Parts: sequence; C-alpha cells; structure tokens
Amino acid sequence: MNNLITDLKALQEETLLNLKSSKANNTIRAYKSDFNDFGLFCAQNGFKSLPSEPKIISLYLTHLSTKEVKMSTLKRRLVSIGVIHKLKGHYLDTKHPSIIENIMGIKRRKGSFQKGKKPILINDLKLLINVIDKVNKEKIMRARDRSIILIGFSGGFRRNEIVSLDFDDLDFVSEGLKINLKRSKTDQFGEGSVKGLPYFDNSQYCPVLSVKQWIEISKIDSGPLFRRFSKGSKLTDNRLTDQTVALLIKKYLNLAGIDSKNYSGHSLRSGFATSAAESGVEERSIMAMTGHKSTEMVRRYIKEANLFKNNALNKIKI
Repeated sequence: MNNLITDLKALQEETLLNLKSSKANNTIRAYKSDFNDFGLFCAQNGFKSLPSEPKIISLYLTHLSTKEVKMSTLKRRLVSIGVIHKLKGHYLDTKHPSIIENIMGIKRRKGSFQKGKKPILINDLKLLINVIDKVNKEKIMRARDRSIILIGFSGGFRRNEIVSLDFDDLDFVSEGLKINLKRSKTDQFGEGSVKGLPYFDNSQYCPVLSVKQWIEISKIDSGPLFRRFSKGSKLTDNRLTDQTVALLIKKYLNLAGIDSKNYSGHSLRSGFATSAAESGVEERSIMAMTGHKSTEMVRRYIKEANLFKNNALNKIKI
C-alpha cells in the first residue's frame, strides 16, 4: 500500500511537470504575472488565493471591470488563475455559473469592444528606419536596430521569436532569406517552421540586405543573432530580451515624433498583417507568414484594413 502511495505521488509530480512543460516560458511568466495581480486583490480583501473558489474569482472579475480593464484582459486573467491552480495541483472550476454569468453580465453592460494598440504600417515603418539611420552615430548599433525592425515587420514575427533567432537559423538563397523557427507560441511541440523573406526593390527597407549588413558588421558567425551592447557600444554575447525589442520600438517611435503610448511591441506584427490585408493579400497567405492558427485575429486585421478601402462613402459623390 505504501508503495502505491509513493507511486501516486511520483505520478502526480510527473504530471505537474508535464503540464508546466506544455507551456512556453514566456506564457508561464505571463500567467504568473496575472496571478500576482489576483493574489494582491485577495491579500487586500482577506481572501485565500490558492486554492481559491468561484465566488472569489467572480468578485475579482467584477473588480477588474470597474477599472476599465479590457474584456480580453479579463478573460486572460481568468485563464491564468485556472492554469496556476492546475500547475499547483488544485482544481478550480473556471466555468462555474457564478463566473460565466458574471462575465456575460460585464460584457452586456460595458460592451466587448476596446481600442487596441495601433499597428505600425508602411509609412510608419519608413519613418522608423529613417530615424534609426539619422540618430545612431554607431554604425553597428544602427545595423542591429534596423535589422530588428525590418525583420519584425516583414516576417510578422512575435518579439520572442525575433530574440530567439540564432545565426544558424538563417539560410541566404538567391530569392532572399529563409528563416528557420525552431519553436513559437503556436508550435508548442517544437516541430519548427520556415519563413521566407524576399529581396525588396527598395534596398533601404530590405530586411534581407539589412540582416546581411548586420552580420557583416557584427562579425557574428554563431550563437544569438541579436545581442546586447555594453556601455561604450561594445557588442556582447548576451541575447536580447523581448522586453528590449518593445523598448526599442517605443524609443524610435518617439524619436520619429509618433506617440509611443498608442503602440506596443506587437505593433510590428500587427502592422505586417494589416498592411498585407490592405494590399489584398489572401487570409491564408497572411496566416502562413504570421503563424496564426485561428482566423479570428487575422480577420480582425483584414476588417481594420478594409475600413476605408471598401467604405460605402467612396461611391457617394458630394
């Protein structure tokens, strides 16, 4: 009997490890960050956060709704609380009527539409590259930052995908550049995928030529593709973080005279999808580049792109 109990404990521990391994590190960090906010709410109100119960979760969601939190954020917080409970070996019914009906009520009273962060479109992209070339005195820093911006936009990359790239992931061919992604948010089993970036007619904004120049100047021939600089603009061996990419984007937006608070680190990726939709690119082709598994987000980009393109007012002459 004791052996059976020991085996069950070992199985439980192994199962929890498997659950944790099923999520990307960035995803786990996001879950923990969300749960910390819930933990703070519980501590301030004398509730137990782990394990919690549906009525406490419902109160927390109502609390969030009074702070003008986006509906998408509210739903994500609920998922995060459920996942953390699961990872810690606790059961929480996140589909309990007191939770689901409360969410429906919040949605009806406040609506589900919230203004999101803006995409970086073609004209914005050109402004960013121009300002990078203008303000950076160090050629090596200029080469790195313009490569990050152009790669991020042209490949529809997530920030963590950009910083995860290694030199060996690149394959320059006659048509352009093949980039091998070892893993991404929607590829949890690490099957990998390949993105192709063709040469642009306009060399100033060509991601392929930009990456070539970065490699040539930095003399990188192995390891992380995009690295940090130490004080004095000396290149280190340390990989950039996805937070650094977000800060770079905001930095150059501000320098270009664009209010960065309306944008995020995701704006390059959404900018590619929106720009592609504006140019009439098919939904499946956009999804092939961005790696979206669901059409929901891509269709939102297409809808945004068509807001003026297919506007009925264009047919009215005044």
